[in-house]
Amino acid sequence: MTEMITSVANPRVKQVVQWQSKARERKKDGVFVAEGVKMFEEAPGGSILEVYLSQEAEKKVQNIPAVRQKLMETGYETVTEEVFARMSDTQTPQGILTVVKQPSYEPNVLLDAPNPLLVVLEDIQDPGNLGTILRTGEGAGITGVIMSSRTVDLFNPKTIRATMGSVYRVPFLYVTDLSEVIRRMHEKGIRTYAAHLKGETYYDSFSFREPTAFLIGNEGNGLTKELADQAGQYLKIPMEGKVESLNAAIATSLLMYEAHRQRQKGGLL
Repeated sequence: MTEMITSVANPRVKQVVQWQSKARERKKDGVFVAEGVKMFEEAPGGSILEVYLSQEAEKKVQNIPAVRQKLMETGYETVTEEVFARMSDTQTPQGILTVVKQPSYEPNVLLDAPNPLLVVLEDIQDPGNLGTILRTGEGAGITGVIMSSRTVDLFNPKTIRATMGSVYRVPFLYVTDLSEVIRRMHEKGIRTYAAHLKGETYYDSFSFREPTAFLIGNEGNGLTKELADQAGQYLKIPMEGKVESLNAAIATSLLMYEAHRQRQKGGLL
């Protein structure tokens, strides 16, 4: 730990603000910013590049042995409350901010996983949806998420918060050509299912015990025709009343947990 940072004009403070607000800066430097005690605790030690604590938070963490110990290992900078408020992306900051190296994965890590359970996202735009899909996906036991290059930045601060730490553990990949990825999936025997309004069979009528990938489209437009046409099967989710579609994260969660149920219980009902 060095001398307290007291100015919002400090170059390190200005750099963190850039990482918080600009995807281009995060990508260029290969980092993202995670806020909160939980996100610091769960961050892999070897991926932590910088840690910042507000004055108040520095006092509070002394009462949390695990956090205090990890801070001794990683080191940290103390900043004034005013400076921390400038660095933070939240309205009620917890007073601890971690700069983390962006994880990266090779395609084979996702496609060659034992009995893969994958989610393929085409042009998802809402940071909260993407973060929730990762978090729920970890709970449901998925083996990875593959995203189109036009999908919202996974390292957006809102997305990072919504993952609640799952960003550290769920393998993911951005690709420029989802069609090519789907083709490779079929070559490897991975069955692909498109959640689609044209689906005629309910999702719980399929077996997801085998290698499986769910294709989920943009919140407003759904899957493009090109990608939907590549799916091995269309499936649908029951809709009552006048509801035509579900939130992308909710729909994905239903599918992932049905696959989890089948794989744990051994098949369809």
